[in-house]
Amino acid sequence: MVCCNRRCGLIAGAVIGAAVAILGGILIPVGNNVIQGTVEKEAVIEPGTTAYDNWVAAGAKVYRQFWFFDLKNPLEVLQYGAIPVVVERGPYTYWTRYLPKENITFHPNHTASFLLPFGAIFEPSMSVGSEEDKITTLNLAVAGAYSLVPKLFHGMLEKLITSSNSSLFQHRSVKELLWGYTDPMLKTLVGLFAPYNGTYDGYYNVYTGKDDISKVGRIDMWRGERSVSASFEESKDLKGIEVYRYALQPNTLASPTVNPDNQCYCRNIEVTKNCTLAGVLDIGSCQEGRPIYISLPHFLHGSPYLRKAVLGLNPSEEHHATFMDVEPTTGFTLRFAKRIQVNMMYGPSKVITVLKKVKDYTIFPLAWLNETASVDDETADMFKKELISRIQMLDIIQKALLGIGVAVFILCLTSYCVVVRRNKTLV
Repeated sequence: MVCCNRRCGLIAGAVIGAAVAILGGILIPVGNNVIQGTVEKEAVIEPGTTAYDNWVAAGAKVYRQFWFFDLKNPLEVLQYGAIPVVVERGPYTYWTRYLPKENITFHPNHTASFLLPFGAIFEPSMSVGSEEDKITTLNLAVAGAYSLVPKLFHGMLEKLITSSNSSLFQHRSVKELLWGYTDPMLKTLVGLFAPYNGTYDGYYNVYTGKDDISKVGRIDMWRGERSVSASFEESKDLKGIEVYRYALQPNTLASPTVNPDNQCYCRNIEVTKNCTLAGVLDIGSCQEGRPIYISLPHFLHGSPYLRKAVLGLNPSEEHHATFMDVEPTTGFTLRFAKRIQVNMMYGPSKVITVLKKVKDYTIFPLAWLNETASVDDETADMFKKELISRIQMLDIIQKALLGIGVAVFILCLTSYCVVVRRNKTLV
């Protein structure tokens, strides 16, 4: 009778162990679905969700850092046609994106559009100097007029340059170069980002994630144009949170011969060496025809010619690449660095005195910026507590149930076999 009870108990134990193991196994997909459902519900950009509240507000502090290229040999360039030599100076840091989004509109295709107000507050503690620091750089008005004014009228442009005592290069403060100054030749406000405060960057159109959570927050269009794609690079740790790093695809700034999508940015055959120049995009069509070219800092991934035409550039993947770090469960971007360089073009002229010694078309680097933000310690701790810790706890429970159940099942089953064999031996 005792033997029977022992065997029955072992069988019951094995059944219970199997049940516990099955429960653990069932909890894995069920738990994942529960977590995924909860995350998706709160991560969608729509009124009433956690994601919406954080998205509408200014959120984490976003800083924009500027590095300028200070020309060291302006007289040699003007008088002898020497190759420009530059030295990087910076950063000069501003707090931006401290204003909430405006004109938010949701669309039937699960996207939302909005305007992003511009604002910039100088941060002396994060800068190498003051806004009054002087930089020797390209004269924006002269370089712009050189491209905008047809060659037939370059004689008139020469008179304007001479009468206003302008030259190919100028000595201006950081504040003037960024936010504007009254140019003596054009008699109007000129600057890399003038006007800025009180203006808007947009319209942006982003995915809400309602139909596909993997696309939440991704830019669909900006000012009605296509957005730039990024590709996965590696998994990284950010304050104890696993994030996926995405970077610009290698062919983003490739020449049209490699990336046909960039054909529309090749407007000048002479400047772009018959559209074979890589690493720069002519965005003049978006800037009222001004000869503005964008690139990665120090012409990273650009044609070697660009760094031979202007000396003093040292591209680095670590310091000059653009990336964003995304938490894979929620799709939230927890850290990003958007790095871009602004350049202008000038070239030779037989009529304009300050350009007579110039030997070839030159894409001159004016400044590069790093717009960056990262989740702060408080938000990271909250994120880990509210999401990561719960996921980890559920994972531990699932594995514990599965492990204990399997162990009990094997132990009871083994013991049962031993008891049965022993009883047969006794008989």
